[in-house]
Amino acid sequence: MSPVAQIELVSAAQVARQTTIRQALNGICYGAFGENQITAEEMERMVQAVPALMAGALKQKAYYFVPLTLGERSQHAETETLVAPAYSVELGDRAICHRNVTFGSAECVFISTRLMDDRFALAFEFFINIGHAFVDVAGVPQSFSDLVWAQAEANVRGETSHDAWESRSQALTTDLNNRALRVDEKAKSNFLESAFSDSIAIYLLSLFVDFDYAELREREYPLLAPQALAERLRQVAQLFPPNDGYDFAVLYRRKH
Repeated sequence: MSPVAQIELVSAAQVARQTTIRQALNGICYGAFGENQITAEEMERMVQAVPALMAGALKQKAYYFVPLTLGERSQHAETETLVAPAYSVELGDRAICHRNVTFGSAECVFISTRLMDDRFALAFEFFINIGHAFVDVAGVPQSFSDLVWAQAEANVRGETSHDAWESRSQALTTDLNNRALRVDEKAKSNFLESAFSDSIAIYLLSLFVDFDYAELREREYPLLAPQALAERLRQVAQLFPPNDGYDFAVLYRRKH
């Protein structure tokens, strides 16, 4: 582990200038800087997991995998994005998972690889970024919106993230007599966007690594019922089929 005094922080702009950018077969641009502890092969397979039909909407983005990303206050009281080329406990306590920085017409996303415990966590952080970026550009398909809203009206258990859980609760409420449903259109829109970006992230994660759905469990909200999630993921898979070399499957545990 490197002492803090020996780790000199580098500006995000300098990292962008110094880092060699690669383009995956799906068209996504990415690069690696510093002591990441992730192999080039793993990084390439993770980036290439994004289906080509989805990657086409992200042409103005570049993803930088760096040890630690920090947002520091400058002398002008503005927040400057800095990058640590190596890890230390102190810098890790100050770091953030990711930060978006715009340089000209390109948006660069700096992802802190050393804040993640394993490739599962790193991949999920990357895929969450992909999901939100895609929704910002392309919106939510009507077929997915219809499916998810029907699930909400049927009061299926749980959700895929805290944002989806909160916005869904705000979007669909009953009147004082518990007789009629009332819809908050703004909250509904937020819910559909959150549900779609979450589903994209989980779908991409399933293409990259086999995992148990329970591994996504958090305390703040109950996870979406498995059957309901499977319906969402199959919808995403139909819209964005996997690239060559990747497979999508939903497997259920047999009850003994």
